[in-house]
Amino acid sequence: MSGSVLVQQRATAAGSAIRVPKHATPKIVARKVSKLYPTPGSRKDFTTVLDGFDLTIHDGEFLSLLGPSGCGKSTFLNILAGLDSYNGGSVRLDGEQVTGVNKNVGVVFQGYALFPWLTAQKNVEVGLKIRGVGKAERRERAAEVLKTVGLSAAADRLPHQLSGGMRQRAAIARVLAYDPEVLVFDEPFAALDAQTREFLQGELLRIWESGEKKKTILFVTHSIDEAIFLSDRIAVMTKAPGAVKTLLDVELDRPRTQSLRSSEEFAHIRARVAGILAEEVNVGNDAA
Repeated sequence: MSGSVLVQQRATAAGSAIRVPKHATPKIVARKVSKLYPTPGSRKDFTTVLDGFDLTIHDGEFLSLLGPSGCGKSTFLNILAGLDSYNGGSVRLDGEQVTGVNKNVGVVFQGYALFPWLTAQKNVEVGLKIRGVGKAERRERAAEVLKTVGLSAAADRLPHQLSGGMRQRAAIARVLAYDPEVLVFDEPFAALDAQTREFLQGELLRIWESGEKKKTILFVTHSIDEAIFLSDRIAVMTKAPGAVKTLLDVELDRPRTQSLRSSEEFAHIRARVAGILAEEVNVGNDAA
């Protein structure tokens, strides 16, 4: 059986779990996206990473992308951010085809990507400077977002003088400074200790919920608990070649509090997501 047919069967079998929020406006629409990479050591063979990838993310929604290692989560994030191309299908943002880097999409990676010779304030100003924002406005906007992420007191520190959590907050502030409509996060808290990670999850929700208009967020993670705590919906992917297997609504009240993690509702969702992931990891193993 070909990879494409297998993916389609797996995704279709889970279709009954997919629910679309009422009165939601599509912000990002991916349809039948495919992505191939040349196989190392071969000039003719290709490895299919995404195949038949379908996903709609609604305006102001917080959606997390979960899946087995190598399923193409970060690949789709890079495609949406305009950092990578795709071989088939379509990806649209506000109805326009994604063909490259878009100023309305901000990216936060696991690696902080801060310039080591610049202070936190100057790092936040970088994106604004590239966009031609004047010096005085850059300073004002950077100071504003540093206050939002709780780094005002560290504005004049260099990255090596900041803790890992502070560096990640500076990276988030740099993206927030130029006010993109869509934020994409590629496992931004994965390298942090558990306590700092949970703290920053709460901080991210505080920032997201405090805006006049909630930004649309795509959040790639390997952590089931992180996805549940943060998200409105969770998209669980198949093994490579990746497609969306199941979309789950996270029907938990907002604002989210840390005590929610120990609730019966949280545990129920965790068990369901873990079961879907385990099922996918075991696809094809029965014949072994």
